[in-house]
Amino acid sequence: MSCCDLAAAGQLGKAGIMASDCEPALNQAEGRNPTLERYLGALREAKNDSEQFAALLLVTKAVKAGDIDAKTRRRIFDAVGFTFPNRLLTSKEAPDGCPDHVLRALGVALLACFCSDPELAAHPQVLNKIPILSTFLTARGDPDDAARRSMIDDTYQCLTAVAGTPRGPRHLIAGGTVSALCQAYLGHGYGFDQALALLVGLLAAAETQCWKEAEPDLLAVLRGLSEDFQKAEDASKFELCQLLPLFLPPTTVPSECLRDLQAGLARILGSKLSSWQRNPALKLAARLAHACGSDWIPAGNSGSKFLALLVNLACVEVRLALEETGTEVKEDVVTACYALMELGIQECTRCEQSLLKEPQKVQLVSVMKEAIGSVIHYLQQVGQEKQKEPFVFASVRILGAWLAEETSSLRKEVCQLLPFLVRYAKTLYEEAEEANDLSQQVATLAISPTTPGPTWPGDALRLLLPGWCHLTVEDGPREILIKEGAPSLLCKYFLQQWELTSPGHDTSVLPDSVEIGLQTCCHIFLNLVVTAPGLIKRDACFTSLMNTLMASLPALVQQQGRLLLAANVATLGLLMARLLSTSPALQGTPASRGFFAAAILFLSQSHVARATPGSDQAVLALSPDYEGIWADLQELWFLGMQAFTGCVPLLPWLAPAALRSRWPQELLQLLGSVSPNSVKPEMVAAYQGVLVELARANRLCREAMRLQAGEETASHYRMAALEQCLAEP
Repeated sequence: MSCCDLAAAGQLGKAGIMASDCEPALNQAEGRNPTLERYLGALREAKNDSEQFAALLLVTKAVKAGDIDAKTRRRIFDAVGFTFPNRLLTSKEAPDGCPDHVLRALGVALLACFCSDPELAAHPQVLNKIPILSTFLTARGDPDDAARRSMIDDTYQCLTAVAGTPRGPRHLIAGGTVSALCQAYLGHGYGFDQALALLVGLLAAAETQCWKEAEPDLLAVLRGLSEDFQKAEDASKFELCQLLPLFLPPTTVPSECLRDLQAGLARILGSKLSSWQRNPALKLAARLAHACGSDWIPAGNSGSKFLALLVNLACVEVRLALEETGTEVKEDVVTACYALMELGIQECTRCEQSLLKEPQKVQLVSVMKEAIGSVIHYLQQVGQEKQKEPFVFASVRILGAWLAEETSSLRKEVCQLLPFLVRYAKTLYEEAEEANDLSQQVATLAISPTTPGPTWPGDALRLLLPGWCHLTVEDGPREILIKEGAPSLLCKYFLQQWELTSPGHDTSVLPDSVEIGLQTCCHIFLNLVVTAPGLIKRDACFTSLMNTLMASLPALVQQQGRLLLAANVATLGLLMARLLSTSPALQGTPASRGFFAAAILFLSQSHVARATPGSDQAVLALSPDYEGIWADLQELWFLGMQAFTGCVPLLPWLAPAALRSRWPQELLQLLGSVSPNSVKPEMVAAYQGVLVELARANRLCREAMRLQAGEETASHYRMAALEQCLAEP
């Protein structure tokens, strides 16, 4: 066949099966076109390439341009099949006098025609062409060649059709399409805008897989987009605001990109804008805040002004959206503003290296208080039917972030809302799977399909724990929480979360938020033990909690890196044991003995004798494991020592058990080996309290202490009570 015949056959693409004309158009009359049917028969019966080309040409004559419908297209496929397009796509030689891509162009045109049928777009014979099609996107050639441009258009139509099938994105990513699209976009050749559109679709559908397969290429695109964004002076900068969130990686964002993005956002948000211009910029800023915290904002005067501007704009937007009646709330924009407010809360409460100056903090706290008031007002209007909506979850999240740092302002409004918050947390706790799905929807609502950076907690209760910890100290809010059943809910939640850390679960893959949540629960329970002891004694849920604490502490104190959680569990258990001392579970059972042995281990290993250069006498120093976290640990340790002291007279078996552990002997030995001047008065008081109660409770303890030079040590440290106790028979 001559090149002229090929060219004539190629007209088929322009008339009937090129990508641009393959969309279903006007259906022909109900009956089939007999001439077309005859030509399709000839196409099916063609014995060689020449006959197939001729038949295709006849089909083109019978079907006018744009006059092909889905059924006709399917009949053409039935006649042609995949074998012929396959040969065209893999052909390396063109007939004499023809461009080398002419056969591949016709093959792509046929494939594009077939791909407009979703069933055919997912066909294995189409999917296995993905690597070949991807190479066409970056192939070099005459940019003005109309046939080559047509082939590129058809290639994008094929790939776009595949992307629209259920498993299509996965096949495209595996076939190297993401890298090819990145290179096509960066080359800014013909069709580069189509490459960007398809990239956006793939990132939206399978962000993690895209980055895993083509991170260097995607980062190159991000650099290009960020630079364009920073330089843009026209409306394109607003379009880029919408695209850029999808191109932020799940890992570290390159510093040069952060600089360009911040500079571009500063220019946009510092101008007078309409809402359609401002909202995408706020959403991009929220995405950066969620991924990078405040690291993307430069230090210094310009950075502090920019952050203050961001938070102020976010607060204004929240108030306008939630206070205006009769207008539909743009939930995605408001949720983005919540993320910016949360950034503001973090910076206002940061003591060191904060981006904000003190007057700026005062001003931002004031505007955020007003915005939080609007959030509370909105939540007060939420009915039962809306409680599972993602936007409600997002609103509870920002309120939780505020209450974690500030409970004194808006106290009346917060107290009025507490019953709703308890019911809401209980509803989501009881439907944990739906709650986790809500957290993903919140992320999608404002940020991106999958978000790097700190995970949005999957339950409302975890969001509220820090605020409730503050509120349980105050009489009014605590009474409301108790009345609404919050303590029982917290006990159930603690036990459920504790299961995640029990043997059989891989604690190394647990997010830090689980352990932090457990610690915060312990703090709330400690508040209740001190301020509402009657509740601990009468509510059965605390008996179950005590049993869990006793069973768990022995293994917990042995685990590396979990000392702070062990301190919380030990101290809480000791304080509860004082209140529940008459419980059968605490009468020397194996569980209670194991718990107190573990508690003694925690309390006794905090300090050691450490030699000092140039001195004959050692000094009392923190153990290596305790030293790095003592600022967070010391209050719990002192409270634990006090609680253990209180348990000794209430549990007759405890003093002999402590003696068998050799704690009192080793404690006296430690004090005798260090300089008294190195032991702080509060440490002396804590040690004396334990030693005195053990000595009073048990004669054998007194004798063991005397043998360990207890009277002499008591005299050196001016422990009058211990000295007097040991002087008695």
